[in-house]
Amino acid sequence: MCAALGDGELRDLESIMTHRRLDAGQSLVIEHDAGDYAFNVISGAVKLYKSLADGRAQITGYLLPGDFLGLPLRGNYTISAEAVAPTELCQFPREPLKRVFDKYEKVQERFLTVVHDDLVAAQEHMLLLGRKTATERLSTFLVRLLRRIERVGGGVDPLYVPLHRNDIADYLGLTIETVSRTFTKLRNDEVIRLGKADQVFVLDRERLEEMAGID
Repeated sequence: MCAALGDGELRDLESIMTHRRLDAGQSLVIEHDAGDYAFNVISGAVKLYKSLADGRAQITGYLLPGDFLGLPLRGNYTISAEAVAPTELCQFPREPLKRVFDKYEKVQERFLTVVHDDLVAAQEHMLLLGRKTATERLSTFLVRLLRRIERVGGGVDPLYVPLHRNDIADYLGLTIETVSRTFTKLRNDEVIRLGKADQVFVLDRERLEEMAGID
């Protein structure tokens, strides 16, 4: 988010920024809480989810290093966020951040770009859940993860998968058994090799992208 900002803009952001550390399983925000902060992930991973009336939860996304959780437009968070690994974040308080927006138009434009990207991601996720097969869904998940990590200069050999299998199943609208079978299918087809629980080695990226239906 800060990559295109100048020294003065970065200094003003740093002057209002504090660091926050979370253990795996610790909540960052809870749905309906007052939206007092925006967050930028430095390390670790955070899952985003909505609570359902029957007590279940639906994972709607996840944040990796470089990703941003912005200020809610209506004053309260509309999702919950929970660390899935030890995580470090920068946090920016609402009112001081708004003053930085007023001072620097470029900062506000960058934040609006993040909001737009989140909307596009939500639309793509609706397509993923509604139209794709299990193999297409898991392949799409892995390809998007590859590209997100590469975009911020991270390593992808092996590819670090931040979500547990049950979280992947929830995110993709599948059962955990289907996710496990699909990982096995990709492995048997020599598209991937499975490492530790949170590691995947992509052996044939072109084929993985074809299976995902992503250009």
